Amino acid sequence: MSTPQPSSPPLRSPEQRRGDPVVSARVAVVVGNPKPRSRTYESALILADRLGGADLVVDLADHASELFDWGAPRVTELVEEVASSLVVVVASPTYKATYTGLLKAFLDRFPHQGLGGVTAIPLMLGASPVHALATEHGLRPLLVELGASVPTRGLYVLDSEHDRPETYDAWFATAQQLLPTLPAPTPSLEVSSA
Repeated sequence: MSTPQPSSPPLRSPEQRRGDPVVSARVAVVVGNPKPRSRTYESALILADRLGGADLVVDLADHASELFDWGAPRVTELVEEVASSLVVVVASPTYKATYTGLLKAFLDRFPHQGLGGVTAIPLMLGASPVHALATEHGLRPLLVELGASVPTRGLYVLDSEHDRPETYDAWFATAQQLLPTLPAPTPSLEVSSA
C-alpha cells in the first residue's frame, strides 16, 4: 500500500507562465551534487556561461535538509523559479551509473509536465568514460517525462576535464543551433543558498 505524497501548491501551466512577470531566469542551473560548490557546480556554470550566463543557480546541497519537507516554502519557490525559466542546465555527478538521489528528490517536486515550455540540458560528470551514456539513459528521460524539451544530446564530462574549455567546445558547436535564442542577460544573478 502506497503512502500518498503531501500535496504541494500546483505549478502554473506553460501557457499561464508565458509573458508572466515572474519569469525572471533566462538560464537556470540546478546542481544535484551533495557537496556544495563542487566540480559539478563549476561545470554547470561553465556551460551556463556558454549560454550567456546563469540568472538562477540552485545548489541543492544548500537545501538538502528541506528537500523531503513538502511544506518547505523555499524549495517550493525554487521549483516555481526553475519551472519559469527559459533554459535549465540540470547537472549531477554520476552515482551508481545514474544521477543522485538529491537531484531526484528535487525533481520529484515537479508535477507531470511541470517543466513544460522549458528547454533542459542534461549534464553529468563522472570519473570514467564507462558511464558516458548515463546522461542519455537516465537524466534525459526524466527531464522529458517532466515535460521539458531536450533538443540536444546530454553532455557527459570527465571529472578530470571539467575545467577545460575544450571539454565543452565540441558539444556546444553542435548543440548551439538546436537551443533557443535567449534574450539579453539581466544584470543580477540569484544564487540559492540556505
